[in-house]
Amino acid sequence: MVTATRIAEAFGLSENDLYQHALKSFLLDKKRQVLQQKLETLARYGVHSAAELESKIAQGEVQEHPAWEDLIVVENLTAYLEELDAYLADLQGAEANSAA
Repeated sequence: MVTATRIAEAFGLSENDLYQHALKSFLLDKKRQVLQQKLETLARYGVHSAAELESKIAQGEVQEHPAWEDLIVVENLTAYLEELDAYLADLQGAEANSAA
């Protein structure tokens, strides 16, 4: 049976380092997925930001429904991206401290 210990040893890592690398990869993949969803939603309206979408809605350039719902989704995705970035920053800080 393959264990984390065997995998770590095969790559010359400690188990903790292996878990740190795995966690970083997980967070980066999640960030990529969320960013892709955000960009796809904005692209439907030909905008690059939530503010641009909100402006188009206010000016009547796009229909309010489903644009308002999509705006809420984009804002939530933006907040989630910030949360993921904070986790990644904390992880990098932990890596830097363990390397010192």
